[in-house]
Amino acid sequence: MSDDDREASALLGPAQVRELAERLGVSPTKKLGQNFVIDPNTVRKIVRLAGVRRGERVVEVGPGLGSLTLGLTEAGAAVTAVEIDHRLAAELPATVAAMQPDVFEDPARARLNVVRSDALEVSASDFAADDPPALLVANLPYNVSVPILMHLLELLPELRAGLVMVQAEVGYRIAAQPGSKEYGSPSAKAAWYGHWSIAGTVSRRIFWPVPGVDSVLVRYERRETPRGTEAERRLTFDLVGAAFAQRRKMLRQALQPVLGGFERTVAVITEAGLNPEARAEQLAVEEFLAIARIAARFTSPGE
Repeated sequence: MSDDDREASALLGPAQVRELAERLGVSPTKKLGQNFVIDPNTVRKIVRLAGVRRGERVVEVGPGLGSLTLGLTEAGAAVTAVEIDHRLAAELPATVAAMQPDVFEDPARARLNVVRSDALEVSASDFAADDPPALLVANLPYNVSVPILMHLLELLPELRAGLVMVQAEVGYRIAAQPGSKEYGSPSAKAAWYGHWSIAGTVSRRIFWPVPGVDSVLVRYERRETPRGTEAERRLTFDLVGAAFAQRRKMLRQALQPVLGGFERTVAVITEAGLNPEARAEQLAVEEFLAIARIAARFTSPGE
């Protein structure tokens, strides 16, 4: 086998993906948001754009048949792959061992750990406490991509960066800035943790089955210092949720479910240096945080 053939064989191509799926009796389902990547060039592009370092610990969600997993292990990463489908979770180590035997050469330092779990239910105990993942790289299930992102960002504060492939509409929403038409609750909540940007687009043809929507790559870079305490984050997220649940209303109305009556709500917003007649899409996450900090100083409603 030539060097080129050996390199090509390290990742899954279209025929291998379909053969593997047929052998396992796996049919991609919309319920699980499954669209398998079948293009090795795209896999290597994702790994390169993610800035994966050799020896670095990476968390991957929804590895499926292993296309992206193989790209990560090929780059020398130590991967924790979270997979909900028991057949795929059971087969993944065998696929990696067959394509890249060196990944398991040292059992004490095996570079693949498969966690059989719903990504929304994965816990800190599923990751090594002394060496948690520093990078998130994933082709996220389209139907639950935002909840998964929020869960992992809260669960793994050690994540320094990430690159995720999501539905284009969702990706632009995550990376949106205040005042834009895409800006919403996911934008503000994601911004709590760090900076988000669109790193590129991907063709529908690199998936099997071909999805009916476009996809983008979204890059994440963690803030050097946390924005606030955990209590402040929870209250800020409550404010963000309330504001965007009634985004057509002014803050003085939309935030009452969290802050209390009309007068108290207006007083808190004004004390935070903001206009009570503003609307949700005008506020950055730090401005919601300012409201949360003032609200914490006021007595609770009904007291």
